Amino acid sequence: MVRSALSQGKRLNRGPRQHAEVVPAISVMIGSLLAVLPVISATGWWPDWGLLILVAWRMLRADAWPAWWAAPLGFFNDLMTDNPIGLSIATWCAVMIVMDFVDRRTQWRDYWIEWAVAILLIAGSELIQWRVAAISGASLPFAQTAGPSILVAALCFPLAALWVAKLDRWRLRP
Repeated sequence: MVRSALSQGKRLNRGPRQHAEVVPAISVMIGSLLAVLPVISATGWWPDWGLLILVAWRMLRADAWPAWWAAPLGFFNDLMTDNPIGLSIATWCAVMIVMDFVDRRTQWRDYWIEWAVAILLIAGSELIQWRVAAISGASLPFAQTAGPSILVAALCFPLAALWVAKLDRWRLRP
């Protein structure tokens, strides 16, 4: 007889962990809370971890949450990152709409396509934040502020996607 059949542990008919449906939202909120860490820099190179994790969750599981969750999560991100209220709400909702559009238009995606789409979405969000800051009166040269942030976010996205995949595996196993 097979050794796994002799074990006493039940492996069938087990569902996901309790409250598994809120794990994606909590992880995005934790990513937004990383903005309050005492990181000191002359330029804003720190990526928006909440957005990275939101995009990673949306690419991994489109059914993890409805699209309207981007608004309250963006509001929380605005509060934590000291952005003007409504900036992350608008950009994150736009990211979710674009992700829905990409999902409907593509038959298949591999890792490189997902990384390229994530970079484009994150770069668009960073450019919007940079432009809003410039309209507000901040003299921010693009090469010193938005450029490094986009580059660091593009390089950190695989780490966010790996963390989200491990978190998803954990939440779906009891």
